[in-house]
Amino acid sequence: MAEKIDGLSREFIIHPGETLKEILEDRNMSQRELAIRTGVKEAHVSKLVNCLKPISVSFAKKLEYAFGVDASFWINLQANYEKEVADFNEINMISKEELVIVERLKNIIEYIQEIGLLSQEAQESMLVIKLRKLLNISSLTVIPKISQSGAYRLASADNVDPYILFIWIRICDLITINQQTNQDLDIYKLRNKLSLIRKLTFEEDVETIHLKLREYLAECGIKFAIVKHFTGAPVQGVIKRNNDDTLSLIMTVRRKFADVFWFTLFHEIGHILNDDIEDKLIDYDFKKNEVEDSADEFAANALIDLDEYNSFVGSGDFSLKGIRQFCDEHDTPSFILIGRLQKDGHLKYHQYTEEKIKYELDEAEKVMQ
Repeated sequence: MAEKIDGLSREFIIHPGETLKEILEDRNMSQRELAIRTGVKEAHVSKLVNCLKPISVSFAKKLEYAFGVDASFWINLQANYEKEVADFNEINMISKEELVIVERLKNIIEYIQEIGLLSQEAQESMLVIKLRKLLNISSLTVIPKISQSGAYRLASADNVDPYILFIWIRICDLITINQQTNQDLDIYKLRNKLSLIRKLTFEEDVETIHLKLREYLAECGIKFAIVKHFTGAPVQGVIKRNNDDTLSLIMTVRRKFADVFWFTLFHEIGHILNDDIEDKLIDYDFKKNEVEDSADEFAANALIDLDEYNSFVGSGDFSLKGIRQFCDEHDTPSFILIGRLQKDGHLKYHQYTEEKIKYELDEAEKVMQ
């Protein structure tokens, strides 16, 4: 049985010499006569007719005179033939190393297929080919080299899988690339939207939260999406400058507690307002420096006024009743205050967990895309 690639059998890949032979027969012209008309040796024509040589551009021009058929016809025939042969050879030369990589990436590949970025029918070698195209690389084996350069460079961290991280970041780019915004990045509008964004902390419907966030941020020139977290890509968020003078802001759902979600969102907004983004800012969970500290400070104080928070901490009343009373008086969800008290060490992380809302974001991820 003939080998096949994507429905194409090797025996059905037609060399341009076959077409040349048919035209000679139709016109009752010998190979010798064609050689004379084109000024080449008869052996050259024989090799072409027997599919042993390619039709060069220069000979295509000669055929244009000999047959009155435009040279582009022969040039395209040869190019298409070479492309089909290259495709066929490529899928039959997939290395075992790449197939092993695909098996290792099974979970994130399934996610890419679920959100419609990759065909669910592709298997094994064809899956490798489609992944290469999706990721813009000639081989999956080069991913670690890319992941250690430019915007993907990492501190040496044992919990980073370069393959997962590279693909996760590519997903972020693909999800936001076709989103429409009303204008270029507008920092002034973003500042004015902060109160509206903060009011969403009271919203319980996750789908509504994400649709509203996308709407508000689009009005500020920011494309927004949430991408599922995968072990190996310890990322809180990514902010990227786009060629159309907008930004893309992508968050993960690594932790599902509502206080963590909102703190992370305002942390990323803090980066934007602080002008921390040159080209792409990848916010790793383990990265700590002055820039991150400043974004943390912005997030904390945007969610709860610093003076009011300090006054509450000074009272020493960390009872659930005291927390609820403070939150009622200052128009703040109780889980926001509890999360900050836990982060600052005033509460243990297991305390008042019944007050902390958990977001189930699987469906919201689809909404955001």
